[in-house]
Amino acid sequence: MFELIVETDFAAAHSLRGYQGKCENLHGHNWKVQVVLKSQRLNDLGMVMDFKEVEDRVGEILESFDHKYLNDLAPFKRRNPTTENVSKVLYNELSKRLPRGVSITKVTTWESDCCGASYFG
Repeated sequence: MFELIVETDFAAAHSLRGYQGKCENLHGHNWKVQVVLKSQRLNDLGMVMDFKEVEDRVGEILESFDHKYLNDLAPFKRRNPTTENVSKVLYNELSKRLPRGVSITKVTTWESDCCGASYFG
């Protein structure tokens, strides 16, 4: 089994509905995202996928998040835009964009240097 790891980032604001504390208020983060892909086989070039291709596909998704208020986006109209849910949405969206034989091990989203959450699917 092979794994491929890509990290990127985006900036966005959110507020946590129903939270009792400061995070209930509008606030922003410089989010860091780590995507881990896996495959049992390598392509003809000897790769799981080209890093640039993965970065582009993740970037397509994050473009709709970057410099936005997450609560206003469709995936977060009914679910809180927590770090856990951001990871899950990214996982689900990226899963639709991967070639056959490549899958996601996990997506980890960090809202700060010391706080993050992963989704494993």
